[in-house]
Amino acid sequence: MEYLRAFLVGGAICAVGQLLIDFTKLTPARILVLFVTLGVALTGLGLYEPLVKFAGAGATVPLTGFGYTMAKGTLEAIKEKGLVGIFSGGVAASAAGIAAAVFFGYVAALFSKSGDKS
Repeated sequence: MEYLRAFLVGGAICAVGQLLIDFTKLTPARILVLFVTLGVALTGLGLYEPLVKFAGAGATVPLTGFGYTMAKGTLEAIKEKGLVGIFSGGVAASAAGIAAAVFFGYVAALFSKSGDKS
């Protein structure tokens, strides 16, 4: 049941992104920013945490989950470090994910052939 909930919630989030691409003039970059910002806002309002508890990876893997991780890390860092936590919390909480993205992007670049697409 856990896998089904994760699949349905994650799929719904991705379907919303696809609908935004298909039916609006928003660029993929703006949709990315919208989803991350939405994850931060919903976490700040206390609405995203119940979704994470319900769907697990279905809610934390999409881009809204990145916003959730940054907001949660910032809130925890503010409790521990005060005002400095505003600047360090989000980066510290998402550092592993960012490092993995950089590493795997580098590895993919080593094995792919770059070239002009025209």
